[in-house]
Amino acid sequence: MRTKSLRKNKINVVTLGCSKNVYDSEVLMGQLKASGKDVTHEATNDEANIVVINTCGFINNAKEESVNTILEYVDKKEQGLVDKIFVTGCLSERYKPDLEAEIPDVDQYFGTTDLPLLLKALGADYRHELLGERLTTTPKNYAYLKISEGCDRPCSFCAIPLMRGKHVSQPIEKLVKEAETLAKDGVKELILIAQDLTYYGLDIYKKRNLAELLEQLAKVDGIEWIRLHYAFPTGFPMDVLELMKREPKICNYIDIPLQHIADNVLKSMRRGTTYAKTTQLLKDFRAAVPGMTIRTTLIVGYPGETEEDFEILKNWVKEMRFERLGCFTYSHEENTHAYLLEDDVPADVKQNRANEIMDIQAQISWELNQEKIGKTFRCIIDRKEGTHFIGRTEFDSPDVDNEVLIDATKHYLKTGDFVAIEIYDATEFDLYGTPVAK
Repeated sequence: MRTKSLRKNKINVVTLGCSKNVYDSEVLMGQLKASGKDVTHEATNDEANIVVINTCGFINNAKEESVNTILEYVDKKEQGLVDKIFVTGCLSERYKPDLEAEIPDVDQYFGTTDLPLLLKALGADYRHELLGERLTTTPKNYAYLKISEGCDRPCSFCAIPLMRGKHVSQPIEKLVKEAETLAKDGVKELILIAQDLTYYGLDIYKKRNLAELLEQLAKVDGIEWIRLHYAFPTGFPMDVLELMKREPKICNYIDIPLQHIADNVLKSMRRGTTYAKTTQLLKDFRAAVPGMTIRTTLIVGYPGETEEDFEILKNWVKEMRFERLGCFTYSHEENTHAYLLEDDVPADVKQNRANEIMDIQAQISWELNQEKIGKTFRCIIDRKEGTHFIGRTEFDSPDVDNEVLIDATKHYLKTGDFVAIEIYDATEFDLYGTPVAK
């Protein structure tokens, strides 16, 4: 029979899922630190006796990872390596009663809006004056800036509104203040995140106000790059592109999840757009900002997706030549609109389709990267790994896009610095370069 440890309380925050969860964990850690708590992020040893797991509940793979992580810490609790386990985030927002019944050894479960209650359980107070202050877990030179929460879109396959609620924008003044705090701490790149950037401002300013927010953020001293993630295609505010073209701080980069292109699939997905409208939108993007990088994500194996639908998607990917593309297999999520449909595409067919799309994209990516050889790019240096410094161009986001590798045995660079790098070689997803004098 194990006894409660006499260790001084130390809290380990474990983050699963997307960058929105990273942001939420950082806010939690900032609050804990302000209450005098000893807090760490994803500690690899067992020095922390209290664990907070910030879960993801988006699709099956993410849910499995979250459940497995909870069970792993329950096992550590049984061994006496940790004293308490708290679970928060999307999985426990969506499945709290089930989790409480199935994994009762967790001390308490909290939803996505339960931060004050979670802090209370951890012996900390929620402090309103800390708005925007947090303990960042990313490399010092970049940070995520969450400009809104929730989503009002009716997409048939998506469980996010079930877990994150309706769209709520953060006021411009608050976000500028947060950016100023980050800049003082050495952050040079802001990555704007939300469930839907396109909708920003509609609730509080009665108009799509992303461009005005970007103009204000661009005035913050010390911030040199501003990057846009998760912009919904329908109703995209085109004044953002005009600003992107004339404001050097805004990266010529946009992440716009398009999901599919066959009209009957788009209609069933309730995306509010068509093949023709989407293709025209992308042409408008490229005309407005020549040389911009467009990242997108696609879903294959959606209910009713035929071979013909998939052929349309494949041919469109070849035609559009996206600079960055990710592909997911459809996950049948309860309480979504698509759950009423039969999940009729076999798992192996889904996976084969995803592989086929990614093979096409790998070739496109290789060809586009070959065109970069001999050119010089301004890169930010994120870290040193083994014998290489790892950097990125303005056309690449951390963790998901290309990296630039510089031989650390021949060159010394400082992480967080911007450096001119000449590219001398390239693969599908990596560039190799040498620093050059500006």
